[in-house]
Amino acid sequence: MIFNEIYSAYYNAVAKMITAVLDGKTDQKTLSQIVCDNAFGESMLTVLPSLKSGKWQLIKADLTTPLKHIPTLPLTLMQKQWLKAISLDPRIKLFGAEISGLEEVEPLFTADDYLIYDKYSDGDPYDDEDYIKRFRIILSALKEKQPLKIQTVTRKGNTVSMTVMPQRLEYSEKDDKFRLISTGCRYGEIVNLTRIKTCEKCSAFKAHYHAAPIRESMTLRVVDERNALERCLLHFAHFEKRVERAAQKQYLVHIRYDKSDETEMVIRILSFGPMVEVTAPNEFRNLIIDRLKSQKSCGLI
Repeated sequence: MIFNEIYSAYYNAVAKMITAVLDGKTDQKTLSQIVCDNAFGESMLTVLPSLKSGKWQLIKADLTTPLKHIPTLPLTLMQKQWLKAISLDPRIKLFGAEISGLEEVEPLFTADDYLIYDKYSDGDPYDDEDYIKRFRIILSALKEKQPLKIQTVTRKGNTVSMTVMPQRLEYSEKDDKFRLISTGCRYGEIVNLTRIKTCEKCSAFKAHYHAAPIRESMTLRVVDERNALERCLLHFAHFEKRVERAAQKQYLVHIRYDKSDETEMVIRILSFGPMVEVTAPNEFRNLIIDRLKSQKSCGLI
């Protein structure tokens, strides 16, 4: 892995311990606290004993160090190449992240190196300055837990004004769109960011509507051919799920999801073709059947 907080935790902890020793903080309590703050609970049994015993020749038994300079963790070439590739993603502009010092670095990959075959082509306009401005206002309101006044355009072209309390931003990989999830207004519960024309933070508001998200469960039977199981688990990686083996090359995947995402779940499951079958509940199976019948009537299948 290029970046991984688990594998780098020990490096960061030991680097901070060496820095503390060079600053004259040589008591064991300080070093133990650094391990607790930067590594894991069981690390107390390995990190400091390995240093004091001389197994890791960085800190001596008397809690001094043979090193003369504060340790640094410079990026490797591959890490720089990965960062350069990420900096080329148009979505990075939404968060105001600026990655400098990589002008002469070749990206590890570019958008031309892979093809996403099941993504819609009308994604959000990530290069549009107005869209970026609205995105950052919403993101700031989320962090500061402030309500928002927004104006949206409905599918019929009508303009609707509402005040909502933002809960989170969701990204649909298949639609290539961001959605605002909020409470306080029945009509603003889920809004595509492209439908938001104006937005601003406000000081307070009285919620007129609040509904807790409805959680549903479904069970998929996955035939593990053509890496179907791996693709399914990657596709639903951000969902709460459980997997069990049902038969040779057959698995049951139990997934929890928000009922508001039901339509997108239908589309996602259909993208796997005959390798994935919904076994429960019957209500969701019927949604799949109705969708297939609709496609057949249009000559799509």
